[in-house]
Amino acid sequence: MLNKLLEKFARLLVLWVVLAAGIGFVFPQVLVPLKPFTDWLFGFTMFGIGCLISVKDFKPMLEKPKLIFLGTAAQFVIMPLLAFFIIKLLDLPPVIAVGLILAAAVPDAMAAGVISYLAEADVAFSVALTTATTLVSPLVTPALTYFLGRQYIPIHLWPMVQSIMIMVILPLILGLWVQHKFHKITTKIKPVFPALSTLFITFICGLVVALNKNALGKVTAVVFVAVIALNVLGLILGYIAGKVFKFNLAQQRTLAINVGMQNAGMGAVLAIKHISAEAAIPNALFATWCIISAALLAAVWSKKRKLLN
Repeated sequence: MLNKLLEKFARLLVLWVVLAAGIGFVFPQVLVPLKPFTDWLFGFTMFGIGCLISVKDFKPMLEKPKLIFLGTAAQFVIMPLLAFFIIKLLDLPPVIAVGLILAAAVPDAMAAGVISYLAEADVAFSVALTTATTLVSPLVTPALTYFLGRQYIPIHLWPMVQSIMIMVILPLILGLWVQHKFHKITTKIKPVFPALSTLFITFICGLVVALNKNALGKVTAVVFVAVIALNVLGLILGYIAGKVFKFNLAQQRTLAINVGMQNAGMGAVLAIKHISAEAAIPNALFATWCIISAALLAAVWSKKRKLLN
């Protein structure tokens, strides 16, 4: 009974994020005290994700390295370039521009695996791809942010590298170790980890709103257009990349989902810590929107397959 409630809680991530955003806007004093703990919140999220991954999830990386390499390359080429062109086209303010670059430069979201399952795509490929992009993120994410964002504001490369190592890689490895060492226990309480990750991501998005209550009044429709364009075009170009790479249909859908869905919670924490709270706005918006769009796409693909069968 409890496990089912936790699973349902995790699936309602969008609802909780919206509610947290409302609380952050109306009662910012409730969430602002969480600011010093953003690293810990995200670290616990990655620890929970590590507890959900098993050794078998790494098999696709070892058995089909070319597949993972191409998928990872697509992720870190398509999204940053899209962000670059969207910023130029819409003439975004410097801080918001860097925030959008961060949203594009982070690895894909772990939720992509769930969406791939709903879309009847290749879940193993999705998990392996997310793991690969996350593992290389300590170098790739800061590098992309630095080279694309330094024209707008000063970007400090190495502190960002250190942050990702501490709040992403180390908790992930610790979670993997716990899962391996205490497999029977983690299997029994498996729904706890997605629920905790949902809770922490919800707090982070609510905190972004709380810290930007005054700035949000200045956010124009152009910012929303930029975030939606980044996500939708990422989904489309990810799918096209899969076709170019001659992936099968399930893998094409998976690549579309993984490219279009970003770990924007990570982007929000990095923005708050290394740039400004305002730079976290595109990430908070992206975290909510990408789940909605990907879930709708998964529903369409799943329904289409049922009709064909």
